[in-house]
Amino acid sequence: MRRADRLFQIVQFLRGGRLVTAAQLAAKLEVSERTIYRDIADLIGSGVPVEGEAGVGYVMRGGYDLPPLMFSQDEIVALVAGARLIRAWGGLSMAAAAEEALVKINSVLPAPARDRSERVQIHAFPFSQMSDVVRDRLDRIEAAIHARARLIVHYAKESGVAEDRCLRPLGLYFWGKVWTLVAWCELREDFRSFRVDRMTRMEVGDPFREERDKSLKAYYDTQRLHGDHPPH
Repeated sequence: MRRADRLFQIVQFLRGGRLVTAAQLAAKLEVSERTIYRDIADLIGSGVPVEGEAGVGYVMRGGYDLPPLMFSQDEIVALVAGARLIRAWGGLSMAAAAEEALVKINSVLPAPARDRSERVQIHAFPFSQMSDVVRDRLDRIEAAIHARARLIVHYAKESGVAEDRCLRPLGLYFWGKVWTLVAWCELREDFRSFRVDRMTRMEVGDPFREERDKSLKAYYDTQRLHGDHPPH
């Protein structure tokens, strides 16, 4: 990570009026605490209103370089509800990011909008059968989709038969009870959907080149043509 990017990230972590220690910042940014102390000193020297001290923690006064966010009442409800849903049912990294997003949103909203955000009574709770293993797998699948990397999975079908598949991951879909992965299956040479909770083992393979007839758009075209639906 470039130093300029790291300084920007430190500012983002300090927003929201929370006390953050150098150790926490170092862990998030994967650098030493000494580097954080140096960065904080440089930020303070450049006029960023950071307060605190080594061994205690740091906080940034409100009002620094905050872009105006003009959300409607309905948009605020949608943002808060969506973040809470991901926090409950998304991957582990997704959940942490959703929590951070809620803090950042509230830190830049004007007082009336912030009050509306804090009064949103839409809540979500994780399913008991959705383990941390599955949640971690969601993060890894999403990363593979973004990187266009193959996945080698050991998959247990509803019949109980298990087999290995080499997949080109295309998209993740949530059905209220389960997540499914839509992928191009290199064994079947066709689109297939796989329940994430039925994957007993998964490895990231080599990158693949996107092909038009094996893309998510091609999958949607196939769905419209045949009226098929991913399995529940």
